[in-house]
This record gives sequence, C-alpha cells and structure tokens, in this order.
Amino acid sequence: METAKLSLDERLEQFMDILEKSLAKSRAEADALAKKRMEEDAIAKKRMEEADAIAKKRMEEADALAKKRMEEADARMKKIEQQLGGIGNNNGYFAEEFFYSSFEKKDINFLGERYDRIMKSVKGFIKPDEYDIIMVNGKSACIIETKYKANEKHIQHVLKKAGTFRYNFPEYKEHTLYLGLASMAFYKELEEECERLGIAVIKQVGDAIVVNHEHLRAY
Repeated sequence: METAKLSLDERLEQFMDILEKSLAKSRAEADALAKKRMEEDAIAKKRMEEADAIAKKRMEEADALAKKRMEEADARMKKIEQQLGGIGNNNGYFAEEFFYSSFEKKDINFLGERYDRIMKSVKGFIKPDEYDIIMVNGKSACIIETKYKANEKHIQHVLKKAGTFRYNFPEYKEHTLYLGLASMAFYKELEEECERLGIAVIKQVGDAIVVNHEHLRAY
C-alpha cells in the first residue's frame, strides 16, 4: 500500500517537474518571441526612420532644386524684361528724335500757325510732368507726345499734359494750347479717337511726317 503511494508521489513529482520544465520552456519561448518581436520592431522603426530621413532629404533636395530653377527663371525673365525695356526705351528715343528733327527742319504749322521755338524733353516741376516736344510762338503753344507705337491709352497721357502745362509754365498761361500725338504708326480707332478729342495726328509716311490737324481744338 505504501509502495503504491510512493509511486504516486513520484509520478506526481515527475509530472510537476515536467510541468515546470514545460512552463519554463514556454516562458523561455515567449521571452524569446517577445525579444525577437522587440528586435523586429526596433529594426522596423529604424528602417522607417531611415526611410523618413531619405524622404525628407529628397524633399529638401527637390525644394532646393525647384527654388534654384525658380530663381534662374526669375533671373531670365528679369533679363528679358530689361532687354525689352531697353528696346522700348531705344525705340521711344528714336521716335522723339525723328519727330523733333522733322519739326525743327520744316515749317510745320497747326491751323495755319507757325512756331518759331521748339523744345524737347522738357520737364515741369510744379506739377511733375515731362513734355516730349513743345512748340511755341507769340500766342500759341503746342504739346506733342511722341511714341514709337501709340495706342489709345496714350491719349490720356496727352490730355494730362494740358492739365499740368499752365502750372509749370505760367509765362504761357495766356497762350492758346494745342495737343498732338506723334507715332511711327497709327491705326484707325486711334486716329478716330484723336480726331474726336481734337488732338492732332502726326505720323510717319516714308521719310516725312504727315500732320492731320483739321479737327484740332484749343485746350
């Protein structure tokens, strides 16, 4: 009877030993698996950080390249604008010189009046303004705005001159004032608007200039 008990205890002890070893093995396997997962998580986190760093670097490089290209494009546009501005200025200077020389060499008249004095690039300071060409005689003054290629917005520039002229040149305040727009080229609508407003149309025809002043009115 006692031998049977010992056998049972032994078997129980053996079972407990096996169970303990099994639990220890399970814990070891669980710890190993947890450790492996932690290591994998660490590797994944590192890879994500590396990927983020690479992506960030590429974005910074792309932004820097885009900024550089924009700066280069802006520089090219600015250069083109300067070149175009230079061309425009040269053309404007050419037009002013052409019409000034034509008026200076010939007896140009408006409504039968001849002008004995001609001035170019005259600046007014009381009401800041610039007058391309001014022609005067004893009783009349004529302001001529010169353009290489005029358009309808330039008519307002001409009309503005009438508003500032008498302030800047009070010595001519009793003079009859006429206005003219001179351009190397005109189009129909522009001429019609000048005629409607009583502004002389002065244009190049070949090597000469033609003055249409039949509709001219005093300002």
